[in-house]
Amino acid sequence: MAACWHPVEFKRKTVITAAGDTERYTYFVLDGLQRAFSLAEGEKEATLMFSYKGSFSGIIDSFFLQQPSRYYLETLTHSAFLRISFADVSRLMQEHPLIAHWVHLGVVQALAGVMERMIEVQTLGAEHKFRRLLARSPHVLQMIPHKYLASYLGIDPATFSKLLGSARI
Repeated sequence: MAACWHPVEFKRKTVITAAGDTERYTYFVLDGLQRAFSLAEGEKEATLMFSYKGSFSGIIDSFFLQQPSRYYLETLTHSAFLRISFADVSRLMQEHPLIAHWVHLGVVQALAGVMERMIEVQTLGAEHKFRRLLARSPHVLQMIPHKYLASYLGIDPATFSKLLGSARI
């Protein structure tokens, strides 16, 4: 399996996967910060997720379905990855049931995270979303530009600023 992972680097603000492209790789982040986002009508961006050192990245639905992505994956900083192709993942899953099980568990965990996030976005107010983010991942305040965190939470940047000013960190 190790032979299937290949190093790759991208400069800051590089779109790795564009909407309409099919994701051919999944990435393990060695360094840097990335985000997945969508462009709604009127070109308003909505940040969907972040990835950073020690996490996996990529447009997971496009990767596993091998269908065009509806989202963008871009680097926010210079980023270094190990990446593996869809063809290699598919072959490894067919040849090694334990790898297929590992991939299955990873996808289920990702889906559970998406469902939790949907509940937060659809049911919580701005302050509760902000406080949950602080409780879950306080380190992101130093890593990720606040305009992207506001977009991720689905709140206005000015509201995010007010909440940040009133928070005890």
